[in-house]
Formats: sequence, structure tokens, C-alpha cells
Amino acid sequence: MTEKATLTEAEISQLKEGLKRTYKDRFLFCTMLYKTQLTMQKAKITHKSSIAK
Repeated sequence: MTEKATLTEAEISQLKEGLKRTYKDRFLFCTMLYKTQLTMQKAKITHKSSIAK
């Protein structure tokens, strides 16, 4: 049984916007995402208690 995938108007508009971007824009955006991912992987979250002992 195969079902056809239907796209909403919002998804179609996002695809059209993506096609308008140049390769340089796509590269720069992906580079930014990659750098953010690396930063988040290296991040250490610490919690300092607000109650003074």
C-alpha cells in the first residue's frame, strides 16, 4: 500500500525559498550550523546554587 505524500502551502513556500538561495548562501548557512554544533558539543553546563551557605 503506497500513500502519496502531500505538501502543505507552508512547506512548498519553504522549498521555493531554498531554491532561490545561491550555493554560497547555502554553504555559509551550513558552516554556521556546523560551528554552532561544535560549540554546543564542547559546552559544559554548570549550576551554581543561588542559596548562600
